[in-house]
Amino acid sequence: MNKNVLVIGLGLIGGSIALAIKKEHPDIKIYGFDTNTEIPLLAKTLKVIDEVVLKLEDVIHICDFIFIAVPVKQTIDMIHELSSYPLKKDVIVTDVGSTKQQIVQIADSTFENLGVSFVGGHPMAGSHKSGVVAAKEHLFENAFYIFTPHNEKPSSKFAVEQLKVLLNGTKANFVIMTPEEHDRVAGVISHFPHIVAASLVHQAQKYDKENDLVRPLAAGGFRDITRIASSNPSMWRDILIQNQSVLLDLFEKWIDEMEKIRNFVANGKADYIYDYFMDAKNFRDGLPTRTKGAIPSFYDLYVDIPDYPGIVSEITGLLAQERISITNIRIIETREEIYGVLRISFQSDEDRQKAKICIESKTSYDTYNG
Repeated sequence: MNKNVLVIGLGLIGGSIALAIKKEHPDIKIYGFDTNTEIPLLAKTLKVIDEVVLKLEDVIHICDFIFIAVPVKQTIDMIHELSSYPLKKDVIVTDVGSTKQQIVQIADSTFENLGVSFVGGHPMAGSHKSGVVAAKEHLFENAFYIFTPHNEKPSSKFAVEQLKVLLNGTKANFVIMTPEEHDRVAGVISHFPHIVAASLVHQAQKYDKENDLVRPLAAGGFRDITRIASSNPSMWRDILIQNQSVLLDLFEKWIDEMEKIRNFVANGKADYIYDYFMDAKNFRDGLPTRTKGAIPSFYDLYVDIPDYPGIVSEITGLLAQERISITNIRIIETREEIYGVLRISFQSDEDRQKAKICIESKTSYDTYNG
């Protein structure tokens, strides 16, 4: 595949897309552009891209594929900007945004008479790190990569197939959805949970003013279940505005859900409360564990260790001998529902399993998957 690819926005997602393409198609030339002109220079040094682009008009006319890998609000601005350039005939343009309806509608109307095939895209994978330095060619492996093409255009099906070939190196699971279906599903399993997490943190913040123990006690499980509240505020502001209608509907359903469980508690309906939690447990326990979802997973290993000097160094030393990389490590003080004192985070489930075998075979400490 002797083509030219332009990646606009060289962060974690854009950089990882570039690396995955380069791995599978070494003959493709990848151009990189970012509003921060220092980032493409760094990306080229890291061999993420082949050529630095300082002005879009310098290369836009030779590009066969264009990836817009910037936040959703900036994606709309970029669509308008691209339409002002002499784009190559039959160029395929796609994005990576977390919302699709508004972006696809604007792209369709903007590119309508320009011979451009626009396919909405959303790779449902991420990391707890950001920036081009964190980019990985395998970031999307086993993740869902959603395409939301314009179903009424014959050229859309061809464009999707071309993108699948181009992105084959991601080893992602490609899924076709309408923009409306995407935004509804993303609202349920990603957008609204971020709202809930933020609201729980706000509630804890209010109680923190009344009781000094709230903050230290929240350092355990509470901190873990609300971790997505630490996401980029600007990004989530834009996502919530873009997916407004879906989220407003979900607010109503959530209020009804809270009212239902509230009535169970108020009326002391023990059997109903039990069934409520059992139904939730059964559904959650049945969720896939080998694929990546919309919210990045933690691959945590909990280790029961005694409290004596050098114990953490002992564990990390054993992992270093086996060349197992860790992303985070900390002592857990609040351990309700958590079996273990030391929590070690890994980049993948494979690394976690290697670490579990390593620790259990070389020490007497018990380990538990998070």
